[in-house]
Amino acid sequence: MWYWLRKRASGRASVLAQRVVEDDPRWTRAAEAHPRARFAVMGGGKRGEAGNFRNTLFNTIVVSGLAITLLSGCALFGPREEVRLKQATVEELTALMDQREAAIQTMKGLFSAKVRGGIIPIASRMEGAVYYRRPDSMRLRGFTAVGGELFEFIQAHDQFRLRLPTMGRVLSGSPSDMSEMGKLARPFQLSVWAMGGVLGTATIGKDETVRLVEEGDQYRMEVSGPSSSGAQIMRRRLWFERQTLLVVREDRLAESGAIEATIQYEDFRVIGGSEAKTNAGDGLLLRPFKISLEDGKGQGSVQVTFHEMIPNLLLKSTDLGQV
Repeated sequence: MWYWLRKRASGRASVLAQRVVEDDPRWTRAAEAHPRARFAVMGGGKRGEAGNFRNTLFNTIVVSGLAITLLSGCALFGPREEVRLKQATVEELTALMDQREAAIQTMKGLFSAKVRGGIIPIASRMEGAVYYRRPDSMRLRGFTAVGGELFEFIQAHDQFRLRLPTMGRVLSGSPSDMSEMGKLARPFQLSVWAMGGVLGTATIGKDETVRLVEEGDQYRMEVSGPSSSGAQIMRRRLWFERQTLLVVREDRLAESGAIEATIQYEDFRVIGGSEAKTNAGDGLLLRPFKISLEDGKGQGSVQVTFHEMIPNLLLKSTDLGQV
């Protein structure tokens, strides 16, 4: 029934259209000027309409895909914003190191350490805590994963004390001569160097000279000083990232010029909140939460990951221990 009504309505529309054309000479002339084109439709009208729809849809998808490709290509090969590198002199960098050191009067931190190569014969993994008071008082404690104490290392002024509960030993002496510690002297010396990058203790001494070299997006600072024989030798090399002027790498050198240790500083974060700023006002107080140390003598490596750093809090005498 519905099909019959549609067919009848379609027939009436065709007759009405024909009458309009015949009654109006303008339509007659237009029809003569533009004769009807004949179309060959495969498979009937409905299938032809479906085919035309599919062709139109396919063409739309192709054109849209080409447009997206061209737009993305323009974005891909368009000019990129250049990274702005800061300019600094030797005097500015050394002053910045002093200011970052002075910004921390005390420090308490919690960390985890992974040790490879037997550099610390106590354990390969440990949890630790560090306490520091300027200028040179530091206490390191190491624990097992379940909380058992592995060691306690205290350094103050020109003395140190190492307690090893698992071995029942207590060693003491001067930081400049750790021969009494034997094989343990090396790992604890490396640990003190690694913590220097966090505490900011590796500033330039009065008897040291500095040379600055530009290396692309970094500055390399070469620090020299007198050796035991009095000759000038290079002691350290520091690499500053020129976007932030933060120290990201440090080489410690022996008197022979050989590398004692290479230290990488990464994952810099703000500590102390918005009120903790350097004296120069160069931004928030940033410290590396990841420190990787490679022993230059090939004895192994240490990776320290900090979980928490609290600067400039009031430390008790029991926090720093006694030498």
